[in-house]
Amino acid sequence: MAVKESILISLETRHANGIYAGTKQVELRRRPMNVVPGTTVWIYEKVPVGSITGSAVIKAVHTATPNKLWKQFGAISGLSKAEFFEYFSDVTNACALELHCAAQVDCPMPLSTLRELDCSFQPPQFFTRLHQAHPVQLAITASQ
Repeated sequence: MAVKESILISLETRHANGIYAGTKQVELRRRPMNVVPGTTVWIYEKVPVGSITGSAVIKAVHTATPNKLWKQFGAISGLSKAEFFEYFSDVTNACALELHCAAQVDCPMPLSTLRELDCSFQPPQFFTRLHQAHPVQLAITASQ
């Protein structure tokens, strides 16, 4: 049986809320991500929340020009057209993680707890892989 992958990403609260509400069904990245469908995406909300607040599952990974991604996902990107193209202003190829099964956790895990589990923990700039034995992965899984 294949090992289920998990990653951790950092998002602004408005984007996390959009994912949980179902209005933002893709997570956009300026460069390709080497992740596969079925990967769990744990969501760390940036300060002032400063906690892991939920997760989603990657349904598909799309790499294309910003124009193509806008045509396919603009309506479910959680961004205005101006925000979208400003974000991708100097990018030739971009990445969209199509998400589903988004849910908030019952007990968010604050940064202080994450650092107790792993003293070198830093919220990721791009993303962090959480292997099965990673202390943060174990704590998240145990709290569910």
